[in-house]
Amino acid sequence: MFEGFREEMIPGAGADIFVRHGGKADGPGLLLLHGYPQTSAMWHKVAPQLADKYHVVCADLRGYGRSSKPQTDAQHSPYSKRAMAADMVKVMAHLGHDRFYVGAHDRGARVAHRLGLDHAGAVKAIAMLDIAPTREMYRKTDDAFARAYWHWFYLILPAPLPETMIGSNPDAYWKFKCKAQNAGASPFAPEALDEYLTMFRNPDVIHASCEDYRAAASIDIAHDDADDENGMGKLAMPLLVMWGKRGVIERCFDALALWRERAENVSGFSLPGGHYLAEELPDQVATHFRDFFEKY
Repeated sequence: MFEGFREEMIPGAGADIFVRHGGKADGPGLLLLHGYPQTSAMWHKVAPQLADKYHVVCADLRGYGRSSKPQTDAQHSPYSKRAMAADMVKVMAHLGHDRFYVGAHDRGARVAHRLGLDHAGAVKAIAMLDIAPTREMYRKTDDAFARAYWHWFYLILPAPLPETMIGSNPDAYWKFKCKAQNAGASPFAPEALDEYLTMFRNPDVIHASCEDYRAAASIDIAHDDADDENGMGKLAMPLLVMWGKRGVIERCFDALALWRERAENVSGFSLPGGHYLAEELPDQVATHFRDFFEKY
């Protein structure tokens, strides 16, 4: 995977971040962020298709993969999307990009949302895969969503309950969760799946990823509410939203309507896939990313 890309550990804002980066050395920066419970390997079919034009940076979020796992606190603040976003600004500046594009999936797209709010001057445009805004998803939870995204409510239980249960058989949990979220399908290449499972067997990754969700249900929503109170709750840069036609976002939410409450300039559409679009439909994702970013 990632032929011609370089692997590097780069200091973030309180965590050391593992990145794979490559492509056009003097091209515009493009940061790609993964979701749960994956790593930067999820971009292995997309990143090479964009490397002719962009300096493509695929990062492991703090707490995931080979990035460091900071000690948490009672507010889960080390795993807030604010902290994760600050890491990425440091990483991209280290690689020579004070302004850059962001393509992101799942949890990474939630980091991208906060990145665009807290560091608007650094972000040219954002493309997101298969999410609606966190706060609005919680507020609009119904029976169908709770059953489909059961892990949202399981992972936020107090430590160490979910950590202990997941840790008893992390492979079984990972495969059940990821196949369930993708309508029973498994779009993962063997080498990528091997990395996901290997990294997820680490108890520190299991704990950190639970903290990611605990933060999302608490401090992240508090940050969103504070932004709204201060009149700073909308993304200013262009936003492209894509979601799977066979996925939960399509069934349970009006993604475009919800993102128009949270961003000034939104476009988007569904793709004929499930949740893991970058691995199911990499050619389409790469093409849509390129077409969108080239406008800005």
